[in-house]
Amino acid sequence: MTRFFTMAAAMLLTTTGPALAHHPLGGMTPTSFSEGFLSGLGHPVIGFDHLAFVIAVGLIAAFHRNRVLMPAAFVAGTIGGAVLTLAAVTLPVAELVITGSVIVGGAVAMRGRVTDLRLAGGLAAGAGLFHGWAYGATIIGAEPTPIFAYLAGFGLVQMAIALGVAALVHNIWEAFDAEALQPRLAGAVVAGVGVTYMVEIVEGVNFPAM
Repeated sequence: MTRFFTMAAAMLLTTTGPALAHHPLGGMTPTSFSEGFLSGLGHPVIGFDHLAFVIAVGLIAAFHRNRVLMPAAFVAGTIGGAVLTLAAVTLPVAELVITGSVIVGGAVAMRGRVTDLRLAGGLAAGAGLFHGWAYGATIIGAEPTPIFAYLAGFGLVQMAIALGVAALVHNIWEAFDAEALQPRLAGAVVAGVGVTYMVEIVEGVNFPAM
């Protein structure tokens, strides 16, 4: 339980402080394979709304026998979304959809129950399009090599996080029971992160900076 309370504290402290930039290179376009790869590795981690959803994907995947399909569908969706950005395709209300996906993902994880795997995979892929579309802004104007490296980097790190969370939660389920509290608490924290971001979005719309 200590691990999950530690994660909860880290998430909440981060969301109540100044927002971290979502660009590991400080907004600069990567110009080499190494820069693209490192930027791809960092983007899903320092963008806390994105990281929260990746964790939610792992939590939900833990409920199923096939713990790979949902993370894989999400990662495929993010790659497709990044490609849409490079193709100059605009997705409507992307920020709201991304934040909403964090809330819904956390809420589903909170239930602590198996969900329909096909539905979960489809929704994860759909959410991935929007998360990936946001990722893609970092590599607009980059050469093909750093673009490929960036896509590989953020794909690998997301799979690693989601599968790691799924394995950890599955082990907790095995050690205790299907109603184990810790994973459900983690889902509640993820939903709370989404609510925090949603409040910030609403405040920004209703009370724009003067």
